[in-house]
Amino acid sequence: MSETGLPATVETLRRVREDPHRLGHRSHGSEGPVEGAGHGETGPASKRIIVGYGFWIFLLSDIVMFSCFFAAYAVMQGATAGGPRAHDIVEIPRVALQTGALLLSSYTCGLSFAATNARSRLWTQVFLLITGLLGLAFVAMELQEFISLAAQGITPQRSGFLSAFFGLVGLHGLHVTVAGLWLATMMAQVQVKGFRPETVHRLICFNLFWHALDIVWIAIFTIVYLIGGIS
Repeated sequence: MSETGLPATVETLRRVREDPHRLGHRSHGSEGPVEGAGHGETGPASKRIIVGYGFWIFLLSDIVMFSCFFAAYAVMQGATAGGPRAHDIVEIPRVALQTGALLLSSYTCGLSFAATNARSRLWTQVFLLITGLLGLAFVAMELQEFISLAAQGITPQRSGFLSAFFGLVGLHGLHVTVAGLWLATMMAQVQVKGFRPETVHRLICFNLFWHALDIVWIAIFTIVYLIGGIS
């Protein structure tokens, strides 16, 4: 029996439900706080907890930045200065293909981490490579769109709407490009260092970042291309 009067197994399950990641005050079979969790006499939190918390702060700050660009687009979408509107420059079939590539890359990214959990270096690398190639295809199609628009004289300085359009879509494309460089770095680390704890944690952060970019793109695809293309 535990100190709460419950059977030991029930008490253990209760604690796991309350604190599934064991970041709270007690660990299994211990009366003291978890070492490195940042509670009182245990000292500062471990590097894993600090880095994880910092990365979530980074993601939230990135979402705030994207929110500002969405707000600017909402304000400027009617400021065309006699130039083209959204429905004049949107090519739904091409953007749908672009979206499909990015969403598929999100699926393969998830498979890569499943392979990481299974400690399969080969399949982790295979799925990371597929994810990177799909991301590269996405960026290439977006770059092709920008070059095609520029060739028609449709550039950011032509109107407030186009400034907001290129700013929002281009910001996302820049993020995907940086994420692709990060992905290549992670592939090199997995190949050289294997599945060290710090490498696995970096892969977790990368997965969070990549999936966040997919969510942002769904919002861009819906607001800028679908709604803008039919309005």
